[in-house]
Amino acid sequence: MKKNISLLGSTGSIGTQTLEVVRNLGLQVCALTAHSNIQLLERQIREFHPQLAVVYEERAAQQLKANLADTATKVLAGEEGLEAAACIPEADLVLNAVVGMVGLRPTLAAVAADKDLALANKETLVAGGALVMDALQKHKGHLIPVDSEHSAVFQCLQGAPNRALKKVILTASGGPFFGKTCAELASVTPEQALQHPNWNMGAKVTIDSATLMNKGLEVMEAGWLFHVPLSKIQVVVHRESVIHSMVEFEDHAILAQLGTADMRLPIQYALTYPERVPGPVEELDLCKVGRLTFYEPDQQTFPCFAACLNAMQRGGVAPAAVNGANEAAVQLFLQKKISFLEIGELVQAALHAQPDVTELTLDTILKADAQARNYVLSHRKE
Repeated sequence: MKKNISLLGSTGSIGTQTLEVVRNLGLQVCALTAHSNIQLLERQIREFHPQLAVVYEERAAQQLKANLADTATKVLAGEEGLEAAACIPEADLVLNAVVGMVGLRPTLAAVAADKDLALANKETLVAGGALVMDALQKHKGHLIPVDSEHSAVFQCLQGAPNRALKKVILTASGGPFFGKTCAELASVTPEQALQHPNWNMGAKVTIDSATLMNKGLEVMEAGWLFHVPLSKIQVVVHRESVIHSMVEFEDHAILAQLGTADMRLPIQYALTYPERVPGPVEELDLCKVGRLTFYEPDQQTFPCFAACLNAMQRGGVAPAAVNGANEAAVQLFLQKKISFLEIGELVQAALHAQPDVTELTLDTILKADAQARNYVLSHRKE
């Protein structure tokens, strides 16, 4: 396998695990990007020797450039740098593991450059799904999901007849607070919310899992990826995180993708698709698992999930607003400026305050995102 990879977000959880897979498979890397962690990025650059490195923060980029004076790696900064990494000519595949709305522009740049795109940046499709899917229709690249749930659905649909799909069934771990009441969640700390029972993820995604926001975002993402309305997407809480998602067909047959809770499995599948090769992930032992359980998600205790479903029904820029509000609220929670329950309260309020805008352009999406963030920042309790 001789693929050359451009990896956006190489210092985050998905990024570092991607490089483990890249190392194991012996793939090449032509570009690496990070937000500001230049210490780790420099180590990655010296191991993988990419032609291009990008740091989102300008000052950090200048420092990295000085540190890499003895190498041939070119250093760029900001959104322009991310877009350059997304359409670098040497890349056979672009894996977008950037966290947040900042991932939208490089996604569109990669598609416009006819790159195959492995997508771990769910905000891209949540906020800009219409733009991305329209661009894919006009270009030659393919979109391969990296999220474990969407990868599972993608795998289950390989070889399935057109129009045979009846329902997408996304599984949710339930996070660290499954079964808790609002009263029990009132005093939850960031440290407690970051203790996910099954998955090793970055801080933002882990908090989103604790609020069930992550699953709401994945519902919206699934709608775009698999061309299904909200009525054909079901979410079940599956505490064991063994079944990563399922599909139901018109004859009521259900196919599921199972595996250990290890993101390197869907990452490797995205990198090697359509091939399957040996990898570093531990084999699943069903006898040790013992049993599999399923529950309905609790929308009242976890209102972020309900807000996402509402946003998907409204359409337009509502998904961008709910996503932007959540990003701002999660940051405030991690800074201990708001409570855990206020995340959901602010997300729902920002969505309610967002006017309906049906004209979807990059500008209207980014405007709705900014308005929702500003709403959260201005309406939080002091």
